[in-house]
Amino acid sequence: MNIIGPELQREPEIEKILRSLPRWFGIEEALIAYVADTATKPTFAAEVEGSLVGFITLTAHFPDAWEVHCIAVAADSRNGGIGTALLKRAERYAVDQGARFLQVKTVAHTSPSPEYAETRKFYEAKGFTALEIFPNLWHPRNPALQLVKVLDGG
Repeated sequence: MNIIGPELQREPEIEKILRSLPRWFGIEEALIAYVADTATKPTFAAEVEGSLVGFITLTAHFPDAWEVHCIAVAADSRNGGIGTALLKRAERYAVDQGARFLQVKTVAHTSPSPEYAETRKFYEAKGFTALEIFPNLWHPRNPALQLVKVLDGG
């Protein structure tokens, strides 16, 4: 596996990854926006034998406060360390840019989704701490949980 980025122009492959995960990325307008954002925001991708199998896109809100805008690993490549490798590379990049904090938003535990329970478990295992729930940020059926992490070296 090779991690490439932070500039990426491989939108069709990004879209294919997202479409392989309909239980996480089932809102069409959001999926299309995530794809487009990979061309303009710092994005790292995992490449295996020339094909993308995962990606992570970052947003810098302030010089020292960044966000995981989107992360996804193709359905047939999950649970093999790709997401962990992408997050580590993204964290190193953010620290190199001066970041001290990294946040991510995902669906809160008040939603019954088993997929997002898995997502929260991933972030918690990577050192993120739940900070706040925003019940109406996205939609009442999708309460947003904000998690934060203090970056090493930040």
